[in-house]
Amino acid sequence: MSKKINDTQFREKQTDADNSLSPHHPLTPSPLHRSTPSPHHPISIVIADDHPIFRQGLRQLIEKQPCFQVVAEAEDGETALNLLATHAPTVAVLDLNMPKLDGFSVAERARQMKLPVRIVILTMHKDELHFNEAISLGVQGYVIKDSAATEVIDCIKTVISGREYFSPALSSFLLNRGRRSAQTEKLPGVGDLTPTERRVLVLLSELKTTKEIAAELGVSPRTVDNHRAHICSKLDLQGSHALTKFALQHKGELG
Repeated sequence: MSKKINDTQFREKQTDADNSLSPHHPLTPSPLHRSTPSPHHPISIVIADDHPIFRQGLRQLIEKQPCFQVVAEAEDGETALNLLATHAPTVAVLDLNMPKLDGFSVAERARQMKLPVRIVILTMHKDELHFNEAISLGVQGYVIKDSAATEVIDCIKTVISGREYFSPALSSFLLNRGRRSAQTEKLPGVGDLTPTERRVLVLLSELKTTKEIAAELGVSPRTVDNHRAHICSKLDLQGSHALTKFALQHKGELG
């Protein structure tokens, strides 16, 4: 499926972007400071996507809102992270699949750096595994790229109000996640894993190698090995294949 969406498609798909906040899936308010946008105090936004035409269309769509201002844009995750540190925007709209660092890795590092930015992920992935990764990482918005033209404005308005927004097409995943959380609580040690360790475990359940996991996380293979050792210690697993076996056995309960 192509990621290319031009400005004409944005204009054709865009509905009236009213000033009311979207009611879609409001969850627990975010602890981040709530901003009150106005033309005199616009909401600063950084966007990142490795497709220039899509990025241009996204910028034009966002800047049609008088209270929104795109202060910078990036074509890869590493640049995006640097821009978040430099510009300290209120919102970052990030493509999930980008060179150097993917959107999830940018979100995770931004949190580690304690950057007060609300993260919105745009993705072509409609599967539950990626959705659960996004939730575990604490992103505030998760939007299917096919629906970006009609949803991204509502999403931004929702996250700056302190709530979370997920594409309505993924609403069933929220229910599944609630049931899965109850199952996960029965797995000793899983609740003690850090978000990064949980992500490594999920990637292992996809049969990713250490090298592949390192590339996806934007870290060295040695760092991944350290994560694996910590996970094994917390889960009391022993043996060279015990961790991968555990990940595969509980793949449906992770996230």
